[in-house]
Amino acid sequence: MTCKRVSYFSLLETVSNLEARAIMIRLFKVKEKQREIAENANGRAPVKKQSAGELRLHKDISELNLPKTTTIAFPNGKDDLMNFEVTLRPDEGYYQGGMFMFTFQVSPIYPHEAPKVKCKTKVYHPNIDLEGNVCLNILREDWKPVLNINTVIYGLHHLFTEPNSEDPLNHDAAAVLRDNPKMFESNVRRAMSGGYVGQTHFPRCI
Repeated sequence: MTCKRVSYFSLLETVSNLEARAIMIRLFKVKEKQREIAENANGRAPVKKQSAGELRLHKDISELNLPKTTTIAFPNGKDDLMNFEVTLRPDEGYYQGGMFMFTFQVSPIYPHEAPKVKCKTKVYHPNIDLEGNVCLNILREDWKPVLNINTVIYGLHHLFTEPNSEDPLNHDAAAVLRDNPKMFESNVRRAMSGGYVGQTHFPRCI
């Protein structure tokens, strides 16, 4: 299965990219262990030092250029930037008026590893399954270190303005979108209003 693509990023990562990433993870862990040993040898309690990922994430967040339909929150406070929530409120398309919350978990080796993103709002969507897994290429095979949190957020917006029936996680929703767009629209409105689609109940999010 190939996940939903954002058109302006199309090159796949090579095997060498993945090998380099694995080496970087190992080196990062070794350096952290060496630092802890050195601090203990000097009789000092280990001091929490920001990882390269935290520094890069701090820069990304300071440069965010979010659409007016998007908010970001840090439920664990300012000391934990690596876990945050993004809420989208589409103002056009099938999902207009809905409110959809995503959690982001960012690795210490970010941006060499994509953030882990889950949809916490149960949604009837061809590219998001009922467990909240998201099919978006830039979170998987097309991730590159030059990308950032802003890119991911715009990619999520793209899923709601242009849902894709060709690379689905929810195959039933994809089939309806492909074969009967009017029924798909009706199903989306029913789901967002807190109703059932088939045997599945969706909490109200509108």
